[in-house]
Amino acid sequence: MESDVELATRVAKLAGQLVLELRESFGVVEPDDKARRKQLKDDADRAAHDLIVGELAQHRPSDAVLSEEGIDQAQRADADRVWIVDPLDGTAEYGKGLADFAIHIALWERSETDDSGLAVGVVDLPAAGITRTTADLPVELPTLDGDRTVRLVVSRSRPPALAGAGLERFAAQLADAGVTEHGVEVVNVGSAGAKVAELLAGRADAYVHDSGFYEWDVAAPLAVAQHYGLATGHLDGSVVTFNHRPPWVADLVVCLPGLAPFLIG
Repeated sequence: MESDVELATRVAKLAGQLVLELRESFGVVEPDDKARRKQLKDDADRAAHDLIVGELAQHRPSDAVLSEEGIDQAQRADADRVWIVDPLDGTAEYGKGLADFAIHIALWERSETDDSGLAVGVVDLPAAGITRTTADLPVELPTLDGDRTVRLVVSRSRPPALAGAGLERFAAQLADAGVTEHGVEVVNVGSAGAKVAELLAGRADAYVHDSGFYEWDVAAPLAVAQHYGLATGHLDGSVVTFNHRPPWVADLVVCLPGLAPFLIG
């Protein structure tokens, strides 16, 4: 029998291939054809959801599922295992033909500890041909380089306050601490999974989101980030936890460990 992470990885890749093929089958969608673009996004979201939930029902029938495209199950309040799924994160980017969208599958397990409870995380970036999981072998994280700017990756549609009015203050803090005198550069990326992938690839150093989003947006990327040794947490320094009702995450920071003192807590 497949392990939990093997199952999640296989299913995420299947869903990723499905949405790629669906986008190709739609052909070119003109920029001003909002109705057709919405149809593409809705069809892909639903198709990926049905595939993922169907596979989980077949192979883990006793587990609860929290999916962006599904009905919130009452049973998950008392469940010991909950799959947290975003069938297609970054739908705007997907609809525009971009590559920074992702499939998120995470497994939360009830625990007496104070950690996130995330036992498995898979982020599949099908258009980029990249899959990051909590089964990946350990690798050395990119390091901060004082000879360049610090790169802050944010959402295109909802950049944090730090990417605006707080940017000069953040840059000054980094300079005063001897981290870098080259300031901070803002990089716009879609899916939360794609943002974490940018950090792991060394193309970004920190991800900050301060306007709130749902557990399915962040569970799998956070599990992967923690597995790789990135620093994570709420802005106030508390641990990000899951399986709440409503499934809301107020804010999030993921960054290289060297930046944690400036961004977390």
